[in-house]
Amino acid sequence: MKKENLGLLLGLLGVTVFAITLPMTRMATGTADAPLLSPWFVTFARAVLAGSLSIIVLLMTRSPLPQAGQRTPLAMAVLGNALGFPIFLGFALRLVPSSHAAVFTALLPLATAAAAAVVLGQRARLGFWLCAALGAGLVMVFSALRASSQGHSLGLEWADALLLGAVLAAAMGYVYGAKVTPSLGAERVICWVCVMALPVTIPGTLLTWPEQPIPLSAWIGLAYVGIFSMWAGFFAWFRGLAMGGALRVSQVQLLQPFISIVAGFLILGEGFEALTLGFAFAVVLTVFLGRRFTQPPASASPAATADSTPP
Repeated sequence: MKKENLGLLLGLLGVTVFAITLPMTRMATGTADAPLLSPWFVTFARAVLAGSLSIIVLLMTRSPLPQAGQRTPLAMAVLGNALGFPIFLGFALRLVPSSHAAVFTALLPLATAAAAAVVLGQRARLGFWLCAALGAGLVMVFSALRASSQGHSLGLEWADALLLGAVLAAAMGYVYGAKVTPSLGAERVICWVCVMALPVTIPGTLLTWPEQPIPLSAWIGLAYVGIFSMWAGFFAWFRGLAMGGALRVSQVQLLQPFISIVAGFLILGEGFEALTLGFAFAVVLTVFLGRRFTQPPASASPAATADSTPP
């Protein structure tokens, strides 16, 4: 198999792993009517799983400790990716199906590119900002229509505010991680983020450990998001970017919300709704158009491309 094609397959594997995060998180946390693992516990425990695996990799590769100038960006990535994103997502998915969340998380590439423009000073053309505004407007309309169809008042619901918080937290975390990716390497960044979170996540896991019996399915969901979503998926994703080229491989990220919707149906039995599919397609289209205005030069390092990192 050609190196470029293998890279594309690895990229698709990584995107699939990340897409399944949504139904697996809901499997772990349960719903508001039938709660299982606490979203706080899922957030802390998944980071402990990923951090434990990261220690092994860092020791095996004899990776040096992060330098002083690298620690602050890594700490910001911990806040955004290891803590902020999963806790917002966990509480949101107790209230809405994973297919609903997929529409909001489809905004992540645009949100990450916008954060890169602000934090890293990367230029963004007017067309990008128009696409970003259009994408944000679409999810607001989607939220309003969903609320109206369920007999609620027209406006942004609490779950949707949490999903927006998850998107913003992940975007900021990815951008700060991208600041140190050229010097550390993408895979080491992921590992150091997970390890640096351990002083918070280990006590958090012990303090929020469930007191009541929890079904095996919830533990399986937790194991997935800890081992695959937060750790192993990134290795496949970044290897795919390096082997197949960032510009080509990153396009498979556009499939992520649709894979999440299908996974929600297969894993949780969530139904397909025309409204959800329609808005998911519309948001993905704005992401596709927005990327036309933010593509890096062909010589850019794939690992350093801020908007090429999915949740």
